[in-house]
Amino acid sequence: SREVHRDAMDDQITVACDKEELARILARSVVECFQQWNVENGEYGDKFFSLALSGGSLPKALAELSKPEYNNEIEWSKCRIFFADERCVPLIHPDSNFKACWDAFLRLVRVPEANVITIDPTKEPHECAELYAAKLEELPMRNKLPVFDLILLGMGPDGHTASLFPEHALLLEEKRTVAAILDSPKPPPCRVTLTLPVLNNSSCVIFVTGGTEKAPVLAKILTEKSTEFPAGRVRPRHGSVLWLLDSDAASRLPEGKL
Repeated sequence: SREVHRDAMDDQITVACDKEELARILARSVVECFQQWNVENGEYGDKFFSLALSGGSLPKALAELSKPEYNNEIEWSKCRIFFADERCVPLIHPDSNFKACWDAFLRLVRVPEANVITIDPTKEPHECAELYAAKLEELPMRNKLPVFDLILLGMGPDGHTASLFPEHALLLEEKRTVAAILDSPKPPPCRVTLTLPVLNNSSCVIFVTGGTEKAPVLAKILTEKSTEFPAGRVRPRHGSVLWLLDSDAASRLPEGKL
């Protein structure tokens, strides 16, 4: 991988040569994040490491975490697994982010099922969002908003992340922590998503992005600091952002960024 670059806006960018290396760097980054938390909090029996997952291509990359060299480094009983967004479909449906993450790695690691916090897909989307927001109240709070220790996000070619899409009204949400979206431009249309205030209240965000189709938007976000795209608006006020890219996604970044 090419060396991590940190610029004045505190973006960290790591470019992997291929998807296999990207998965290894991601797994090591998750382990390091947990271990840092564990040093600071592990002795307190009432605390837990909060991790929010996404769907798309991310679950396949997270399968690396099930390998012993990573799996054995995380005390999964101390973890609570949430979802940055979820499709309003049954949890066994192929479109479910929970199912994708469960099949790819959660079923293979030693995380207690009770520690995986899912939506209730039997409820209509707005009620589903409110119920999920209530589950976030067990997290530590900062500025009256829940604090995630780590949020893993992907990014679409249009710059969307979680279920926050370009030019959508939800980008202006300031109060709700979880919101329903009924008109997603990508199917399925009904989803629930963490909002920008929560994403920007987290301790660490890692974006995992690959493919040449992402390169134009990434160049705008990482070189021009564009806030035109939802992913470019994720800048935690008290935390860090790490961009893990493959060489295709990074192909339009100037050499000085890397």
